[in-house]
Amino acid sequence: MTSQKLMPVAVVLFAVGVVAIIAMFVAGESGLPAWVFAAGWLLAPAGLALGVLSAVRNSRRRA
Repeated sequence: MTSQKLMPVAVVLFAVGVVAIIAMFVAGESGLPAWVFAAGWLLAPAGLALGVLSAVRNSRRRA
């Protein structure tokens, strides 16, 4: 997969993770299923890392 195709995937992963984190703060610690907690703490960092990787790969010089 090229780095240009990775950036939209990274943005979606990060956005879903941030929405899950916001839902955790709004709802409090109780009342949410476990997948919301997993999504919040796994998807946001994964999306950020994938976005950084995509940006670094896209900025390198091509031979």
